Amino acid sequence: MKAVVHAGKTGLEGLTYREFEEIEPKAGEVRVKLKTAGLNHRDLFSLVRHQPNDPPLILGSDGAGIVDAVGDGVEGIKVGDEVIINPSLGWKENSDAPPPGFEILGLPFHGTFAEKVVVPAENAVKKPAYLTWEEAGVLSLAALTAYRALFTRGKIKAGMNVLIPGIGGGVATLLMQFAKAVGATVYVTSRSKDKCEKALELGADKAFDSNGDWNEALEGVKMDLIIDCVGPATFNQSLAQLRQGGTIVTFGSSTGDEVQINLRSFFYGQFNFYGSTMGSGEEYIEMLQFIEKHQIRPVIDQMYPLEQFDQAFDRLEKAEQLGKLGFLIG
Repeated sequence: MKAVVHAGKTGLEGLTYREFEEIEPKAGEVRVKLKTAGLNHRDLFSLVRHQPNDPPLILGSDGAGIVDAVGDGVEGIKVGDEVIINPSLGWKENSDAPPPGFEILGLPFHGTFAEKVVVPAENAVKKPAYLTWEEAGVLSLAALTAYRALFTRGKIKAGMNVLIPGIGGGVATLLMQFAKAVGATVYVTSRSKDKCEKALELGADKAFDSNGDWNEALEGVKMDLIIDCVGPATFNQSLAQLRQGGTIVTFGSSTGDEVQINLRSFFYGQFNFYGSTMGSGEEYIEMLQFIEKHQIRPVIDQMYPLEQFDQAFDRLEKAEQLGKLGFLIG
């Protein structure tokens, strides 16, 4: 089968589109013939985490397709079923944190940037019928991350003021769509004027320049909930917009891993600060039910043939996209 494989070198130089041995499903697993797959920032990070002396690895966490082989002992799923892949491995029930052994598809296990992928049967879930193959293929990682951050950790409710710095990526756009579906008032920021305008078209109540004066832009309105995945570049600005007793949730750190905060202001503000990562199988099913109820579709920036993987990685690395990038496979 054809696949995008990382081997021999660190970074993008280690990626090639080539033939790779087809994998057979073991007991409890299914094999999916992929129609589409989604690209995530995690795939960029994996280019560094996967070392040159490690065995060759097929990247990719998101995908959707048709089951073409079933391992021993699998019930409730059969060849020909249309499925969407939950990339959260080994985390079945909702819990405060992932259990030991939790992993994400695509590293250390072979992922979805290939014609076929093998996953545990529980991770191949019936595809929502209203989603196109393109939408289903790019949805899972971003939507599950957004769902846990907003609902499980952030405890979002109708009427809340919610701030999402750095609108543009797949998770951020879904956060905005989910929050609007609940009935929140949603504020977003971006350094890009085009992305701010697009966010307003997609339903944001207010969008403003990340490099501007946030206090002035928000006109004194304080936030009940902030979901910040940018990190040091925006964290303290975000914190300054939080109401007393408000909550800030983070699931990423695209501008670095360390921030300095005024601890006295933090505890006088009675702030809540939560970390979040992906989500459980239970939350994945809840997320699918939620998007189906509200007919939410992921925003797709661009889809590429799998062999043009380098163009997609380049666009993601330059942060030029608004919404999801993905691959057309089968």
